[in-house]
Amino acid sequence: MRSPGAPAMPWLLVLAGFAVDLSAATDHIVGANHGWNPNINYSLWSGNQTFYVGDLISFRYQKGTHNVFEVNETGYDNCTMAGVTGNWTSGKDFIPLPEARRYYFICGNGFCLQGMKVAVTVHPLQHNASSKGSNGGGAEEGEASAAALTTRSFAWLGALAAAVAAFC
Repeated sequence: MRSPGAPAMPWLLVLAGFAVDLSAATDHIVGANHGWNPNINYSLWSGNQTFYVGDLISFRYQKGTHNVFEVNETGYDNCTMAGVTGNWTSGKDFIPLPEARRYYFICGNGFCLQGMKVAVTVHPLQHNASSKGSNGGGAEEGEASAAALTTRSFAWLGALAAAVAAFC
């Protein structure tokens, strides 16, 4: 005889899979503690990062003063709006990187010419990729971030399991 909760079990496994995938993503904060501001070498910053499909790139800046546009390579090279595919203005923008390719971001308020542009190359997921640092911080910071993500994932899974059990 089947238990009343049996039909919910496949959904629990699917949702658990999503939670695990989300916990593996890295949030790369542009410029680390310098944020998204003029006169910062973002090429140096991006060169010290490794981006994978599913990661996020985050821009932190003063809302109303700066913004973020995703453009094509021509727009990036010439600080123009050529090939605009995205526009963010919140001051705390979390932008997903869903494809393995090169992404180009600029500030569209005239600050691109003062260095507010960054290009990143996103690599395909590697199944055995080790912990990645998010802000160019040390190994301890990366381990602490990974531990926090793992703890949140397990907490989320526990809450989900309790909710499913309540319906069974």
